[in-house]
Amino acid sequence: MEACVLTAMAADSSTNEHLSHSKMFSSLFRCARMYFILYCTLIITFLHIGCSFSDDDHEMEEFLKREFSLSKPYQAVGSFGSSYWELMGDAMVTTEQVRLTPDMQSRQGAVWSRMPCHLKDWEMQVHFKIHGQGKKNLNGDGLAIWYTKERMQKGPVFGNKDNFTGLGVFVDTYPNEEKLLEAQKKRYTPRTQRIFPFVLAMVGNGTISYDHERDGRPSELGGCNAMVRNLKHDTFLFIRYVNHRLTVMIDIDGQHEWRDCLDIPGVRLPLGYYFGASALTGDLSDNHDIISMKLYQITVLSKKYLDEEEVTIPSVDNLELLRLSENEEGMSSIAIFFTVLFSMLGSIFLIVIGLVVYGQWRETRRKRFY
Repeated sequence: MEACVLTAMAADSSTNEHLSHSKMFSSLFRCARMYFILYCTLIITFLHIGCSFSDDDHEMEEFLKREFSLSKPYQAVGSFGSSYWELMGDAMVTTEQVRLTPDMQSRQGAVWSRMPCHLKDWEMQVHFKIHGQGKKNLNGDGLAIWYTKERMQKGPVFGNKDNFTGLGVFVDTYPNEEKLLEAQKKRYTPRTQRIFPFVLAMVGNGTISYDHERDGRPSELGGCNAMVRNLKHDTFLFIRYVNHRLTVMIDIDGQHEWRDCLDIPGVRLPLGYYFGASALTGDLSDNHDIISMKLYQITVLSKKYLDEEEVTIPSVDNLELLRLSENEEGMSSIAIFFTVLFSMLGSIFLIVIGLVVYGQWRETRRKRFY
């Protein structure tokens, strides 16, 4: 604005020679109009950016779905047809929790929802507890949270059937692969070796088997370590499925803060599957308790689903690229060394070539003046 005033003043000072007073007012008017247009443009731009962020973040509203939730005093759990949840195997209900397995060998138990879930976007918050008499790495085996086509079927995958169809999120407390410690050292770098307990997720289509000997590595989507055993404070698991994006977080430090575990886009799960939780013990054992499972319906204020085809088989987009990135992440220290070495040699080679070309260009340019 100061530039406009100076322009007007300059116009005023030269009025006697070239300009009249009307030109001064015309100059001020043009400046004012320019700033008004600029102001309006900025306002429209900020509004557009705000709308864009709103669309990207998918403004969401949450609604607790009691028919798919499990909480005290567990009145909806039982063998009656009117119950929302059903027990299986060694699972039992107490006043404080649903105990999937006691701290005893060779036990397995589960709790399953009776009703199929037809929510497109949802969020499950699980309050759980794993505790027992076993020392570090002398306990097992862990628990799982399920959203699957099948229900109430015993099996070796944390108390559920293998080759399942749907989503499984596992809290694995025993490192089976460490039984072959030397093989693991050859296969993994310190960066890719796991610390147990470990949380991981897997999507199955009915033909993919869970690899116990490798703790589910070949089929996992991602995971994180989670020291959840024998803690005095509460531990929570958070599973969100919104717009085909699977997010898993944990709250295990007693700080009431979620910590990221995995975040995978392009996860496609059909509607009409069942929620459940299961656990398994073998030669080693633990108490595996579910205090609550609360399901929230997520209402996404977005129009991206309008023309979308129905999902019939669970799948994950670009799963091969995900595996490739994991393999690259797990390169050995020797491979990393040679990669860095050849990169440096290549850079030096390009610099030398550049200097030679530049020197020849200068020599040619100098000769042109003679």
